[in-house]
Amino acid sequence: MKNVVCLYWGNKYKVEYVNILYNMTQRHLTIPHKFIIYTDHVKMHKIVKGDNVEVRKVPFHDYQGWWNKLTLFSPEANLEGDSLYFDLDVVITDNIDSFFTYEEDTKVVLMRDFNPTTKGFNSSIMRFNNEVMTPYVWNLYLKEKKVLDKLQGDQNVITQCIKQVPDKFKCFPDEWTFSAKWYDRANPRFGRSTWTFKQYPGAKVAVFHGKPDPLQLVDVHPYESYDKDTIAWVKKHWK
Repeated sequence: MKNVVCLYWGNKYKVEYVNILYNMTQRHLTIPHKFIIYTDHVKMHKIVKGDNVEVRKVPFHDYQGWWNKLTLFSPEANLEGDSLYFDLDVVITDNIDSFFTYEEDTKVVLMRDFNPTTKGFNSSIMRFNNEVMTPYVWNLYLKEKKVLDKLQGDQNVITQCIKQVPDKFKCFPDEWTFSAKWYDRANPRFGRSTWTFKQYPGAKVAVFHGKPDPLQLVDVHPYESYDKDTIAWVKKHWK
């Protein structure tokens, strides 16, 4: 059985983000799977309902924000087999079966970061098996925690660890994913004045890193300057 995994911690996002991610995966994934939610929300099991939904407590309670992602690689997460992780602020626009069928299920498959100058990975979408991630990321993180905690975030830690074992990982094709703000990796638009939020042709998942997030583009107020036609794809898919 395959796993689709997400993490809901704190109050950065409304709980509806979890429900919407679940809905999107059910529409766009035909491979049998469990939808596993790691959370500190005590009533999540009453909010997201489905025959394949499993709610688990976050493995530890002393990690903040995105650092909780790293705990998914721990033995305490009890996450077995082939797992596909999504951040809550993604918009799935097409079938995602290929995210599971690309490469063998023992490989770690990551996205290249949208900013090509970093030469790192983006952790918004990850396919992993803890047979690899526990020894090569989690254990190394614990061993060098004081040093690695000084990095900017979880994806920097993952990048640094995985690059030490290059034979264990691959990258998803770039054209499968795009940044809602920067469009694509070959044509990044770092300045806020050049953001268009256009849908990248043929991509399967849009990643919203930072603000605005999907809800802000769905609930556009009259005084905001977003082009309604350009962002119509968000409202069509994020539900």
